[in-house]
Amino acid sequence: MPAVTVENPLTLPRVATPAGDVARRPVLYVGTAPGGFEGEGFPVRRAFAGIDYRYLDPFIMMDQMGEVEYAPGEPKGTPWHPHRGFETVTYLIDGTFVHRDSHGGGGTISDGDTQWMTAGSGLLHIEAPPESLVVSGGLFHGLQLWVNLPKKDKMMPPRYQDIGGGKVTLLTSADGGAVIRVIAGEIDGHRGPGITHTPITMTHISLSPGAELTLPWRPDFNALAYGLAGRGTAGAEGRPFRTGQTVVFGDGDALTLRADASQESRSPNFEVVLLGGQPIREPMRHYGPFVMNSDAELAQAFEDFRAGRLGTVPAV
Repeated sequence: MPAVTVENPLTLPRVATPAGDVARRPVLYVGTAPGGFEGEGFPVRRAFAGIDYRYLDPFIMMDQMGEVEYAPGEPKGTPWHPHRGFETVTYLIDGTFVHRDSHGGGGTISDGDTQWMTAGSGLLHIEAPPESLVVSGGLFHGLQLWVNLPKKDKMMPPRYQDIGGGKVTLLTSADGGAVIRVIAGEIDGHRGPGITHTPITMTHISLSPGAELTLPWRPDFNALAYGLAGRGTAGAEGRPFRTGQTVVFGDGDALTLRADASQESRSPNFEVVLLGGQPIREPMRHYGPFVMNSDAELAQAFEDFRAGRLGTVPAV
């Protein structure tokens, strides 16, 4: 980890440290993600469990998938299942996932790639390791993020974006102590390749031991940081957080992350996913694979699924 990086960060465009009297965001909360299992039994950490939705909006949930080293025959995925009303963002750091859906879409992502699926009005899909990985085993590690859609877009036709790791915007800090991968949104005028219906920023940051990073952050966005590996601190006040913990920031124009001088032996850097988005501020009802605005719309989604209106599993 990570799959997409550079040998010399000083060759990358640099993000300027905010100058003048900027309001650095305080840390409101640090929580530890509980573990669980998803799909056919692959391990996950539920990054947003226990966090009030008013701090998450427009995000619904995020799972860290793995990090796990599978033996031959062990790799697992998900069975066919439906979605409606939101977007799934699958960011694969290590390993390979193959996607298929009831509309005939699909693709393969691996080692730094992102698949952005807008479920919209609904579909069935499946995510599974390729047969070669099942046979050989190997490392699997990634994230899946759910992003809500505003009411006006919930029933739009499904859409896909396959974002290859080589398309991600790479930046560094003023002193070269951080590598910033912008998957979607914007950092200091530098845009990532992801196209979003709901304005968000999604980044994966690697901080060298002892490095500090202060980034400008849109004041109308919320801000969340999740520790993928290693340990460090968040905010000007230096709140500690580590692998498997989520930071909720308060209001402000900039935010600060710092890596501890000593890191874990398995990860030389402090690896952090930094997210922010413009809250939708609409009623939200989430149950199982559907995210809608009302209980009646949830009931309709389940009825449409049972009636086959979200598609059928294609023949192999």
